[in-house]
Amino acid sequence: MSRAGAAAPARPIAPTRRGTRPSTRAAILLFVVFVIAMFAIAPVRAWLDERGRLRELERRAARLEAENAELEARVDDLRDPRTLERLARACLGMVAPGEVAIVPVPPDGASRPPAC
Repeated sequence: MSRAGAAAPARPIAPTRRGTRPSTRAAILLFVVFVIAMFAIAPVRAWLDERGRLRELERRAARLEAENAELEARVDDLRDPRTLERLARACLGMVAPGEVAIVPVPPDGASRPPAC
């Protein structure tokens, strides 16, 4: 009789040593991930630093814009003739033509500049 229909004898399966040592593929993959991570650290750090600097510059710009708005309001106020007259009288002791200036002298005799 022919052995065509007979099953081949079973080969014993050798025990595998999985879990005791990483395979070569796993080691290579781990090395590649490590290298990519090392190259990614510097750009990410630079990006985070620049993002922080951008936020600081935006805060500074907002503060300067607010200060500019205050200064523009002050310039507009100084263009008003009534404000100029008030400052000239209070700070410089000026009087209009025909007016008499009366300057009080402090009791100790020391002159004090006006707070302008």
